Amino acid sequence: MSLSALDLSILLPAFVAGILVTATHVPLGTQVLARGIVFIDLAIAQIAGCGVLLADQLGFEPEGAAVQVAALAAALAGALLLTWTERVWPEVQEAVIGVVFVLGATGSVLLLASNVHGSEHLRDLLVGQILWVQQSRLVWAALVYAAILALWFGGRERLGRTGFYVLFALAVTVSVQLVGVYLVFATLIVPPLATRRMVRGRLVAAWALGIAGYAAGLLLSTAFDLPTGPTIVWALVVLASVWFAVASSGGRTVRNMTSNARS
Repeated sequence: MSLSALDLSILLPAFVAGILVTATHVPLGTQVLARGIVFIDLAIAQIAGCGVLLADQLGFEPEGAAVQVAALAAALAGALLLTWTERVWPEVQEAVIGVVFVLGATGSVLLLASNVHGSEHLRDLLVGQILWVQQSRLVWAALVYAAILALWFGGRERLGRTGFYVLFALAVTVSVQLVGVYLVFATLIVPPLATRRMVRGRLVAAWALGIAGYAAGLLLSTAFDLPTGPTIVWALVVLASVWFAVASSGGRTVRNMTSNARS
C-alpha cells in the first residue's frame, strides 16, 4: 500500500487508539520508572492475555463481556500478587516481576498448544491489531481511560501501593486488547525514559513523543507495507532517541555557557 492509497477510515481509529493509550500510559510509565519496576507492564499484560486466551478456549465470544471480565480478573490477580510481593520482598521485586512475566508468557503458549490457530492468536496478543480496532471499543476504552486519569490526577497521593497496581492492571487490560503487548510496553516506558531529565514540561513532552511515534509508525507501515505494531515501536524508539540526544546536547551547551560566564 502506498501513501496515495491511505484509508482514513482505517488509520484514524488506529491513531485515536494510539492517542488514548499514550494519554494513560505516559503518566503511569513515569511512576513505573520512579519505582524501578520497568517490566511490570509486560508481566501484567501477559497475565491479562492469559485471561483472554482462557476465555477464548472456553468458547466465549472474543468481543464479549466474559472475555473482558476474564482479562481484568487475571490482571487484577497479578497486580494484587505483585502488591504483596513488593511489601514482603521489596529487594527482589524486579526479579519477581520477571518470574511472573515468564509464567504469563509460557502460560499463553500452553493454553494455545492444542489450538490449530494458536500461533496467530499469540501473534495478535503480542503485536496487536491496531489497524482493525473497532470504533465501539474505542468509545468504551476512552471512558475507562478517562476514569483512570481522573483518579490518577485527582487522588494519586491517596491511592497507595494497592491503588496504583489496580489502576495499572485496569489500564493494561484495556490497552493490550487494543494495541498488543509490545506497544503497551513501548508506550509506557519509551516516552518517559526519553524525557527523564526534564524538570519542566516533562509530561507534555512525553505525550507529544508518544503521539508522534504512533503517527509516524502508522504512516511508515502503510507506505512500506510493514507490520504496524512493530513499526510503531521502532518509530517511538527512534523519535525518543533523537529527542534525548537533542535535549542532552542543548543541556550541555547551556551548562557550558553558564560555566564560561562564571569564569
